[in-house]
Amino acid sequence: MVNILRLAKERQIEFSILINMNSRLLFEALAKYSLGLIIVGLLLFLPAGTISWKQGQLFMLVLFLPMFIAGIVMLFKDPDLLRRRLNAKEKRSEQSLIIKLSGLMFLLAFVLAGLNYRFKWIILPDYISYLASVLFLLGYLLFAFVLKQNTFLSRTIEVSENQKVIDTGLYGIVRHPMYSATILMFLAMPLILGSLISFIILLIYPYLISKRINNEEEFLEKELLGYIEYKNKVKYKVIPYIW
Repeated sequence: MVNILRLAKERQIEFSILINMNSRLLFEALAKYSLGLIIVGLLLFLPAGTISWKQGQLFMLVLFLPMFIAGIVMLFKDPDLLRRRLNAKEKRSEQSLIIKLSGLMFLLAFVLAGLNYRFKWIILPDYISYLASVLFLLGYLLFAFVLKQNTFLSRTIEVSENQKVIDTGLYGIVRHPMYSATILMFLAMPLILGSLISFIILLIYPYLISKRINNEEEFLEKELLGYIEYKNKVKYKVIPYIW
């Protein structure tokens, strides 16, 4: 009887610790989500001069609604994955520079998309926005499959404890399916916003990703057991038969 009570108390303590950890994680996720929502909204609608911009509203919907749903699923299904996804502080100088350049690229693209709408520079037809929204959501779906297949996936270049090479599913087709998803999503973004100018700016993204991949693979070859063999097995990085 004493052993049963002791075991029950230990389980209660473990459960309390888990609840506290998840509560902190939830707060951090909501804080970063809200901050992202505010920043992107300001970058779009301030230059546009109005919140009645329907392409801007559509973009905010397809970007942030799936993000919210994905965050809730990860919180309950795999909080460690959510914790890794929230960690955006890159320690490697090469990767940090790429992230900063990417941030500058997105800032410029969003502001110019708003100005493009405001001053009617080059306005794409509405159906382009709707088609691009479908492509963006397909990219989101692909990204979700990647997260499901690789729970070690982080926003920074690192090797976690007990991490192993994933070589099945999407990882059996290309070595970096996450970047395949983000290229599809990010190139669809300016088209949702109806801005050809912003689309041209975001064409820089594949180049930045190629630099990130090269640096990442140099790191993984040294730090992740079996990665060299995996590279020999799966030839393509991002797009089958092309890249």
